[in-house]
Amino acid sequence: MIRPILIHPDPRLKKPCEAVTDVTPEVRTLALDMLETMYDAPGVGLAAPQVGVMSRVIVMDCIKDGPPEPMVLLNPRVVWSSEDVNIYEEGCLSIPDQYAEVKRPASVTVEWMDLEGETQERTFTGLWATCVQHEIDHLDGKLFIDYLGPLKRQMITRKMEKLKRERARMA
Repeated sequence: MIRPILIHPDPRLKKPCEAVTDVTPEVRTLALDMLETMYDAPGVGLAAPQVGVMSRVIVMDCIKDGPPEPMVLLNPRVVWSSEDVNIYEEGCLSIPDQYAEVKRPASVTVEWMDLEGETQERTFTGLWATCVQHEIDHLDGKLFIDYLGPLKRQMITRKMEKLKRERARMA
């Protein structure tokens, strides 16, 4: 089921999320709904708070051409970051049509629990590394615009407030 995506500013997007303690049917349904929502948007990543669920769940798939590679990460955490950095122009499904360059570690090793309750670990590079860090930030109540200067951040926030007003009028 495609779920509505929260648009910034929304207080839920700025709150840290609770850890997932058990892989319940609700968690599995949430993960499948999030993948469907992400592909429909379309995006390469989505965090549970973006659909109003305050749990440490992210989904991602950074494959542009070729068979999809959907990933579900429960309680993901970065256990290692490279010294070298990449700068990617990031966007966010909760901040539509706004993009900015963000500097992050070029490679990260992430540990998480999968939908079988097993611990997984993988080193991500390139777009995957940027995406997983962006989505983990969401779980901690941080948005990509928090890396920007105050003027640019305020400008984007005002655009999102206007977008939300326009959408409310059309609803």
